[in-house]
This record gives sequence, structure tokens and C-alpha cells, in this order.
Amino acid sequence: MALITHVNVCNEVNEIYCCLRNKIVKLDANQKEQFCQGCKMFAGAAPGYAHGVSCVWEDLRLISNPHVVLNPIEEFAHNQIRQVPPEGPALFVYTPEW
Repeated sequence: MALITHVNVCNEVNEIYCCLRNKIVKLDANQKEQFCQGCKMFAGAAPGYAHGVSCVWEDLRLISNPHVVLNPIEEFAHNQIRQVPPEGPALFVYTPEW
């Protein structure tokens, strides 16, 4: 899986999709202090945008890098779909020795 930079740009009501919390959040001082600053995925401000943050995580989707997110609702919906990695799911079969 590739590390993808997600540039989360605030919508008109200052919301973004937060991967850590897996929900749409208001990007205010509380969010930044309580969640962003301690998050391993946090990569700073959204470059080239007045309001937003950049986050980096492994993403199975076929998306650009960086991936600019302008619609947090759409991003949330797309992140609820779980994909199986190309190498397949881990499968452990137990066969007793008789």
C-alpha cells in the first residue's frame, strides 16, 4: 500500500473528513489541539489553501498523490468501503492431524 497525502480542504462550514476519528469534523482549535497535533497521520496545513490540513496514510484506493479532498461527505462515504488488498485476505486453515 502506498502512503498518500490527503489534502483536506475545509468546506463552506469549516468541516473536513478526519481519518483518525472516521467522521466529518469541524476544523477548529479544539480539533487541531485534541486530535490533529497528536495524530501520526497529521502532516501540517493544506498547502495552497487558506483552510485545511494535510494527512498521510496508506490508502488502498486508486487515487492521486496528493489527493485533494474538497467534499468531506463524499470522502467519508468513499472511506467506508473496505477493499481487499491485491494479495488477498489472510487465510488460516486449521486441519487437525488425525
